[in-house]
Amino acid sequence: MNVADRLAELGLELPAAAAPVAAYVPIVVAGGLAHVSGQLPFVNGQLVTGRLGEDVSLEAGQQAAQACGLMLLAQLRSAGLLDRVSQVVKLGAFVNSAADFTDQPKVANGASELMVAVFGDAGRHARSAVGVPVLPLGAAVEVDAIFALGAD
Repeated sequence: MNVADRLAELGLELPAAAAPVAAYVPIVVAGGLAHVSGQLPFVNGQLVTGRLGEDVSLEAGQQAAQACGLMLLAQLRSAGLLDRVSQVVKLGAFVNSAADFTDQPKVANGASELMVAVFGDAGRHARSAVGVPVLPLGAAVEVDAIFALGAD
């Protein structure tokens, strides 16, 4: 089953890949790995903003992380690489957090669980989940990734 079929089975749709908002490219492929730049969470076309532990709930943060994951996949699709993913290697989750918020790993699970749902065992990955005081455009979450690529 290809990724598009699996997403449809899960009832998920990929958004259009977001254009970079600064001086970087969305994906760099080197040594058989696709390094995907940090992606922000768009739900129903709107950027999810705010701070976990203040004005964004844990559940909304998890949904935002999943939206970041969908945008990572959208970037791969845009580059013609989505069906070449052989392994999700690593996710890096950055969570816009209040000083006393410590559930960053639970927020990041929104993206991590998406990768396993889409890729099965090949979706299991290493991960970082860190709290930060602010993210670009006031986003609640940002997630970047490294994917191993198989042959064409």
